[in-house]
Amino acid sequence: MTVTAQRTTPLYAVLGVAALVSAAVVWLASGELVAAASFLGGVAVLIVAANAIARAQPTDRGEELAPPDWSVTVAAIERPGEAVAIVDRANRLVCANRAYSDWFGAGNAPPNLQLDRPALEALARAAREAWREGSGEAAGIDSADGTRRWTARAERAGRGEDYLVWRFEGQAEEDFVADLGRALAGPLGHLLSRSGIEAALVGSDGLVRATAPGFAVRVAGDASATMAGQDFANLLRSDERDRIFFAREGRRGSPQTLIHVPLGEVAATRAPDADAGPSLMLLVDAGVGLGGAGESAGSAATPQLEALLGALPLGLAMTDRDGRFLFANTPFRRAAGIADKPLPPFPSDLVVREDKGPVVDAVRRFGKGPASATDMAIRLRGTPDDPVSLGIAGVRGLGDAAVLLSLVDSTEETRLKRQVAQATKMQAVGQLAGGVAHDFNNVLTAVIGTCDLMLLRHTPGDSDYDDIQQIRANSNRAAALTRQLLAFSRQQTLRPEVLQVPDVVSEVSQLLKRLLGEKIELKVHHDRELGPVRADPQQLEQVIVNLAVNARDAMQAKGDGSGKLSLATRRVTARDVRKMGSEIIPEGEYTVLVVQDSGGGIPPEHLGKIFEPFFTTKQQGRGGAQSMTMGGTGLGLSTVYGIVKQSGGFIFADNIPATAGSRAGARFSVYLPVYSGEMPARAPKAEAAPTGEWSGGGKILLVEDEDMVRAVAERALTRAGYSVTACADGEEGLAAVANGGEFDIVVSDVVMPGMDGPAMARAIRKAKPALPILFMSGYAEEQLRNDIDIADMHFIAKPFSVQQISDKVGAVLGAARG
Repeated sequence: MTVTAQRTTPLYAVLGVAALVSAAVVWLASGELVAAASFLGGVAVLIVAANAIARAQPTDRGEELAPPDWSVTVAAIERPGEAVAIVDRANRLVCANRAYSDWFGAGNAPPNLQLDRPALEALARAAREAWREGSGEAAGIDSADGTRRWTARAERAGRGEDYLVWRFEGQAEEDFVADLGRALAGPLGHLLSRSGIEAALVGSDGLVRATAPGFAVRVAGDASATMAGQDFANLLRSDERDRIFFAREGRRGSPQTLIHVPLGEVAATRAPDADAGPSLMLLVDAGVGLGGAGESAGSAATPQLEALLGALPLGLAMTDRDGRFLFANTPFRRAAGIADKPLPPFPSDLVVREDKGPVVDAVRRFGKGPASATDMAIRLRGTPDDPVSLGIAGVRGLGDAAVLLSLVDSTEETRLKRQVAQATKMQAVGQLAGGVAHDFNNVLTAVIGTCDLMLLRHTPGDSDYDDIQQIRANSNRAAALTRQLLAFSRQQTLRPEVLQVPDVVSEVSQLLKRLLGEKIELKVHHDRELGPVRADPQQLEQVIVNLAVNARDAMQAKGDGSGKLSLATRRVTARDVRKMGSEIIPEGEYTVLVVQDSGGGIPPEHLGKIFEPFFTTKQQGRGGAQSMTMGGTGLGLSTVYGIVKQSGGFIFADNIPATAGSRAGARFSVYLPVYSGEMPARAPKAEAAPTGEWSGGGKILLVEDEDMVRAVAERALTRAGYSVTACADGEEGLAAVANGGEFDIVVSDVVMPGMDGPAMARAIRKAKPALPILFMSGYAEEQLRNDIDIADMHFIAKPFSVQQISDKVGAVLGAARG
């Protein structure tokens, strides 16, 4: 009997006597026996209930619990290779084992250990999770010197759950090739040998690194013989039929089937300092699986071979003689695009319809023919546009397995191919756009010039005046379109200046407010200490306007047309670029312009296409979600891309997810390199010389192969008072000079059949070194100046008006004469 029971027995006796006396008093007072009995029954019920409640109460802690003996706990938590520590709610170290003291010191309690900041944050999160949820874990905890790595786990413990038990387990670096060598020398090698398969690990130099015990027996006659360092090829022999035998056994032994499994990619990823091409060599006895006991042995060998192939990082699969899949490892499934799907019955089920027949024929041919191998190009159903290489090898002696298939996971290679193809396509379209724009500029020059000449003969109010003005206005709109084409192809004429991006944003912000309307809020924010950039301010304004118009169209297509557009400039240092880990942006200082809207974002399938020319998601006559165009032509973002790239910058687009206070949207980030040279002083604008100063006295050699442009330019310059000699090509122009012609200036096209403008100018300069040259072209001035190295060269861009060509010639002559 317990102490509690001994104390409560007298108490129950006293209560019983008291209840009987009380019942007698009730009987005497009332004279009724029933009332006394009822009273006695009620008291009995109360006593039983009180006894039950007393038993349910916990016993006195002071009588049952002794002070904890932590030395017993320390002895219990001593484990090799695992550090264990116990802390209380005040984060005080209660006890720890020897491994913890050696690794972290007895004076440090987790999570406050002498580690770097990321590790401390991870331990702190694990501690909070443990106190809140009962357990927490932090993986990849590195020591301060980087020589150790642990996985930490914390669990709440104790009757009152007032303690945390921390366990730190060390993580060893994985060495796949070394582990495979140890496995071959152990149970895995014994298992393969019993199944008729001998295995050896061979380095790229052809020397043996490790072998299975059965391999050593077949080669040296002793399972414990050390084969490491021997030449693998010298251990084998072949006969006139190219059958392979062990050198020690000669033809007395059975022929072997050699399966070569390269491990070079694994060695490079697991151990960068290892040899480039270690290989796993499997020698399969030809008698395995060929009837009788051999057949059973071959059937038994297949599961072991599947286990071995499943551990390799190469995409490998096996089929039977009829071409049915027997096995495929995880890398093969991943490369075939069926990582999360069941394996189909036949390899032909993985390819497109056009490749089914060749795959079926090849698998069956290698399954029933001699043991040989080949590669063939196939197209998988999941990626029909990207051919991959399928390796097919016939194997023998493996029971049902007759064909070994290999497929390389080419996801990264496919991504790079797509990037190269995209860049090539953009370059080709850019060259085409530049050529079209150049030819179109010749036509527009003739149209605009002819309109100018006609307007000189008409006054406002004439019946034809308004029609001519309309033609001229439409021609100018077409000229703006050609400038977009040239911007996309990066062949437009830029006049870069050293400027601050916030100044450009300030200049264009009033225009943006009118473009966006009242329902769209415009917010502008600038970082401090922004570096200057070198860009054309007008073209940079065009970039901002195009992006803002796209954002407006996207927001108007969503709901009530309201939203928020933010323009921000940020400073990005070289260290920030390193942290980004980008393979596109070179390391350096950048000023970034960020344009972000709340228009719902860009569909993921369109993100890779938005900078392509003529790509648009707008419906006919209206804007669409993240329209990506300007005016629906599909040139808005391609123009932006061309301007940014021609300015030496980079542009990226991504989506911003919705948050509690804002809607989802798109973000464009324009990176412009910071200008590090001296800040140039602004040169005052030179006033154009009055054209009348040379009226009738200046002699011009005009060389242009386009008849329309030549006629307009000749009439314009003649009306301005110049004497013009017009030539149709470079040879004719050079002949005019060689025949004694005296000219004050040469006005020439750049690209012409036969002798082009620069070649003609160089030939003329040999005879007349001081003669000024004015080139007319629809190509970019900057590109021409890089390609044409001629002193005192001037440039006028097509299309030009009658007044512009006259003023330009006057300005060049004025500069040449004084």
